[in-house]
Parts: sequence; C-alpha cells; structure tokens
Amino acid sequence: MKNPVPMTEIWRGPMAESIHQGHAVICGPGGDIREAWGDPDVTVYPRSSSKMIQALPLVESGAAAARGLSPAQLALACASHNGATLHASKVDGWLKDLGLTEGDLRCGAHDPMGADAHHTLIREGAKPCQLHNNCSGKHAGFLTLSQHLKAGPEYIEIDHPVQRACMAAFEDVTEQTSPGYGIDGCSAPNPLTTLHAMGRAMAAFAGAVDGADARQSAMVQLWKAMVAHPDLVAGEGRACTELMRACTQPVALKTGAEGFYIAIIPGQKLGVALKMTDGATRGAECTITALLIRLGVLEADHPTARKYWNAPIVNCGGRTTGMIKPAPTLM
Repeated sequence: MKNPVPMTEIWRGPMAESIHQGHAVICGPGGDIREAWGDPDVTVYPRSSSKMIQALPLVESGAAAARGLSPAQLALACASHNGATLHASKVDGWLKDLGLTEGDLRCGAHDPMGADAHHTLIREGAKPCQLHNNCSGKHAGFLTLSQHLKAGPEYIEIDHPVQRACMAAFEDVTEQTSPGYGIDGCSAPNPLTTLHAMGRAMAAFAGAVDGADARQSAMVQLWKAMVAHPDLVAGEGRACTELMRACTQPVALKTGAEGFYIAIIPGQKLGVALKMTDGATRGAECTITALLIRLGVLEADHPTARKYWNAPIVNCGGRTTGMIKPAPTLM
C-alpha cells in the first residue's frame, strides 16, 4: 500500500502551516489509470459521491420512465442539496406524486445548509424535517423504485430489493465485489470499494453512449441531468454547483462526506475520484479544482476557480493572512 501524498497546502505568511494529504486517480476508457497520486488501491467509502450509481436502478428498471421523472428529479436523486426551499419543495412535490408524504422518507431530519434557509425556518416558526435532509432526493428515488418493484416501505435495509439492486449496480460498474458496507449519514448502506474502482465507474459514466444499452443510456441520462441542474445537485455557494457552472465543457461533479470527490468528464471520457485522508472538505475542493484545471476543463483564472484554489485566506479584520493552494505534486 502506498502512502497518501500532499494534495492541498494551507499557507500563512512564508510557510505551509497545514497540509491535507490524500489519494487521487484519473481513469480513461475501460477504467485504465491515466494518472494517480497516492494509492489507487486504497479502500474507501465513496459516501455521497456514489449517488449517481445508486440512482442507476431507478432509471434502468423503468421506474423513472413509468413515473415520468424529469431531468430535475433525476438530478435530485443524485444530489446532496442545501435543503433550501427550492430543494425541499421539489422533493415534497415528488413525494405527493407518489401518493406519499415526508414521513415515508427514512433519511432523518437536519437543519438546511445555508443561512438563508435556516433563517427562513426560524421566521416561519418551523422545524427542519426530512425534506431538508441533503439526501431527500436520493431517498425519493429509492421510494419511486420501491413502488415500481412493489417492495416494502423499509427501503434502506440492506436486504430490501432497492438496496440489493443498488449493490448489484455498484459492484457491476466498479467491476469489483464490495468487501462490505457502512451506514451513511442518511441511514442508507454505503458500499466499500477502492479508489481505482470509483474512478473506473466514473469513466464508465463519462464514456457511456446513449442508446447502446439500458445501463449506458441510464448513465447518460443521469450525468446530463446533473449538468443541466447544478443548482439542484448542491446549491448556491457550494463547490459542486459553482464548478459545474464554471467548466468550459459539460462536467458532472459530486462531493461526498469526509473529503471525497468525483468528476465525470464526457468530452474526454475520463473519470476522476479522490479522497482526503483527514476528511477535509477544503482539501477536497482545492484538489478537484486543481485536477479540473490540469485536465483543461476549467480556466485557472476563472473567479470560481480562484475561490477554491490559490484562494486567499482573509481574517476578521479584512487582512489577507495566507492562501489555500494545491500541492506541487498536482501541478
């Protein structure tokens, strides 16, 4: 096993005060490694970066077509959204179309991300509900598939037909038997795999051809939905949303908890996967930005790029005290 390598540096004055280490891989058609940093064979939880894989059975089974799901709904099925009114209202409408309510979700409730949504609830005297959970769109997709399969309501259980379908799709597109699973923050199973396997899966999405077969058509539908609706995949002020808007060609991006990130780059048929060993989001965001620039799909001087790489650190007095920048190994 190879050690993680420096990927993002936090500078203060003349020295790097902190260094985020990690692993990253860029895979091409067929899943071959084009470039790698650290250990491509490290075992990882891809967390929410695997949501588009978990959404494959929703499309492949015919459930999405049978319910007439829109690209916006497919984007929500792949989302870790802010829980803003935009997101919560769309998931609520989706559930109503299924004849279900917020109580049928199994993701749990948490406060919406972002001050605006939080303050809106306070002004309304309301409490957060499961619609505000960043994974509520994924769970609405699970419920849609569960209805289509005529399965029971406890769709998050590992032996439920929904999760069996998700695990089968996951192992198929990663081309690797998962050695196990953990329970994600939203209570759904999250399979273990290797970083290379996740990069290979993202390259499969990037190289998929619409109409070639049900799997490839589903992959194309999902990444196109994400690219068409970056505001639903994450939300305003979030790196996923901002970087997708800033890229010079279609790129689907998805963060995962504990410093995970993926990119699907159809124009180059490339898949990217990375993991920060310390779980730092700022490290993952700087690293994915650097890799997008390295691959020529993001301009280095774009204002959004400068927000996440070579970004100034400003203190409460308005003074620039340092910088977040990629390690030399990425450049």
